Amino acid sequence: MKVYKLSTVVALSLIAASSSLTAEAVESSIIPNAQPGECYAKALIPAKFETHTEKVLVKEASEKLQIIPAQFGTNTQKVLVKEASEKLSVIPATFKNISEKVQIRDEEVFWRTSLKNRIPVSPEILAAAKAGGAPIDSLNPGECVREYFQPAKYTTQTETYVRKEGYDKLKIIPAKYEYVEEKVLVKEPYQKLVKVPAVYDTVTERVLVEPEKTLWKKSQCNGTDDCGVMCLVTTPARYKTVTKRVVKTPPTTKTIEVPAVYKTIKVRKLVEPARVVKVPVPEQTATYTKTAKVSDPVFTWAKVGGAKPAGYQYTGHQICKLARPAAYKTLTRTVVETPASTKSVEIPAVYKPITVTTVVKPAEVKRVEIPAVYNQVTKREMVSPSQVVWKRVVCKSSITSSTIIELQRKLKELGFYHGPLDGIVGSQTRAAVKAYQKQNGLPVGGITYQVLKALGITR
Repeated sequence: MKVYKLSTVVALSLIAASSSLTAEAVESSIIPNAQPGECYAKALIPAKFETHTEKVLVKEASEKLQIIPAQFGTNTQKVLVKEASEKLSVIPATFKNISEKVQIRDEEVFWRTSLKNRIPVSPEILAAAKAGGAPIDSLNPGECVREYFQPAKYTTQTETYVRKEGYDKLKIIPAKYEYVEEKVLVKEPYQKLVKVPAVYDTVTERVLVEPEKTLWKKSQCNGTDDCGVMCLVTTPARYKTVTKRVVKTPPTTKTIEVPAVYKTIKVRKLVEPARVVKVPVPEQTATYTKTAKVSDPVFTWAKVGGAKPAGYQYTGHQICKLARPAAYKTLTRTVVETPASTKSVEIPAVYKPITVTTVVKPAEVKRVEIPAVYNQVTKREMVSPSQVVWKRVVCKSSITSSTIIELQRKLKELGFYHGPLDGIVGSQTRAAVKAYQKQNGLPVGGITYQVLKALGITR
């Protein structure tokens, strides 16, 4: 390992840096008020940066159209399917039987003959018998007299009577109907809203992330970066391309007319009402026979045991005075008690329930605001530029191997050094010292007293 004097190191550094350092670097190259035995080297104080984030618009605010569908309700309506009508029914006539006594033979006092043919006794015979001295008036029933007679003349008559009165019979002619088709509304017409979506465009925009800056960097000399030459380097600005979507045409709606819905049903309608026709039923008659006298017999009487009347035929029988009551016959006939009639029964109309859909609330459009979308972009800005200053370093002549070993051990514990603890300042040791300085914000450039102090190493 070569050892150089301080004056030689300074001279070489000034000559090497004269072509690449700025005015700031020249001013900073002034050697501090060094004391004999002290060593100095140029150290780079890195630039300080601050990082902050900004919101960058990537999608403009827009609005979304939300269609609230129409609300429907239903109600039940009664539709006439069969008209009201009238049904007629017949109440038949009622009849009653009437019994009536008809005199078919008059009451009479008569004389009954003893003849087998029962020839009646005439008044003339009785008068003749009375005139002939027979006690006709005083004759008691059961007493007999003898008679002579000329026969009486009779005729038979047939009488007609009403056995059942005539009446009217009612006949119902049914009503006539026909079926017709009718259209019934089951759903009202309404309007339906349909969404027309928004149209978007995609645009790109460059956003500044880190502005252009200048900083000092060590220059490599003979393959190493420990020659003390510093270069001022311009780092260009950094940009980030951001893609965002913008609204070209906003969303809208269009209206579609939905027609009404009808249903065809059959309805029975009255063409001709029911009617009643009267059919006459004739009366019923019957006959009975009645015997009537045409002429009285001519009688002449003689008291039994008296002389026979001249010109008359003797009957050859005696008669007894009898009293015979009148004869009656009971006839039954049917008469109308209550005439036939009709009864009307109202048949109500027939309705069919049909469900009808109606619009309770029409469809509407609700606009929903869609907020703008932003991305977080991180920007890095330089707070203070890098500087090259002289910092006191440990002279090679005064640093011991034990100090280097302690330095290596400390850096190894912190994860910066990975080589052997050999007490030699090699490339691994220098790289570890440089990494430690950068991470802890210390001036970068050799083994400075600040590094030793920070690691707690005393010489």
